[in-house]
Amino acid sequence: MSSKSKETLHACLHNVNFMIGFFMLLSVVLVAIFADKLAPSGYTDFVDNAFLSPSQSHWFGTDELGRDVLSRVIYGTRITLKVAILGASLELIIGVVVGLSCGYFGGAIDHVFTFLTDLTWCIPGTILALAVVTLIGKSLTNSVIAIAMVCWASYARPIRAKTMSLKTMAFVETGKAFGESSAALMFRYILPNVIPSLIVMVSTTLPGTILSTTTLSFLGMGSQAPSPDWGLNLSKGMDYIGSAPWLSIFPGIALVYTVLGFSLLGEGIRDILDPHLKSQ
Repeated sequence: MSSKSKETLHACLHNVNFMIGFFMLLSVVLVAIFADKLAPSGYTDFVDNAFLSPSQSHWFGTDELGRDVLSRVIYGTRITLKVAILGASLELIIGVVVGLSCGYFGGAIDHVFTFLTDLTWCIPGTILALAVVTLIGKSLTNSVIAIAMVCWASYARPIRAKTMSLKTMAFVETGKAFGESSAALMFRYILPNVIPSLIVMVSTTLPGTILSTTTLSFLGMGSQAPSPDWGLNLSKGMDYIGSAPWLSIFPGIALVYTVLGFSLLGEGIRDILDPHLKSQ
């Protein structure tokens, strides 16, 4: 192991936010992987009477159809991780391509995409995402696509700025001298130097992606019944908040726990990779 790797490992082990967030998310990932083993029943199974309060038989109670709430919360972790991975990937791809193109080529391409980026920033994200979902249809995948189409600008701006500063560096000029194509210069020379910043951006924006997609499901524009999506469960539980509060409480706790884990991990990664932005 190189000395730099040892320093990074040491920084990770001694960063409280990183370690707490890491173990919180590790628990979420393990629950998602072993959901079939951990859940008392399938998330669509009618296991008992409706609206049973939490007990030894059903730790989180049952919902309005007699389904086990604990099982639905456990299976919901898979949806949350799917949202995190798919959403971050789409946002990253769009943001990287746009940011690199704007920063490297400049000119008309930069003006057009900068205008689109500014336009995206001007419109409230949830409103724009609702409009996109209305056009392409209600589903979890479509809601993730809608969020990605809204949030890519948060990646494009800093990548554009980073690219503009890197494209005049000696190693890029050397690549040009050897006849490298523009695509090679962007993705083989410039992009590797942007990766540390990308890691920080992804880790800090993931909580927002999860919350935005959950909001769409809560509003009925994302996951559809009988999905165990936490946002959908929260929405259905609000109809019975007075008589069966556990329908909303437990999915809400799971959502807060997961988002907090991502947030702490993101802050820890930011502190380690970008000391200039270190939390006070």
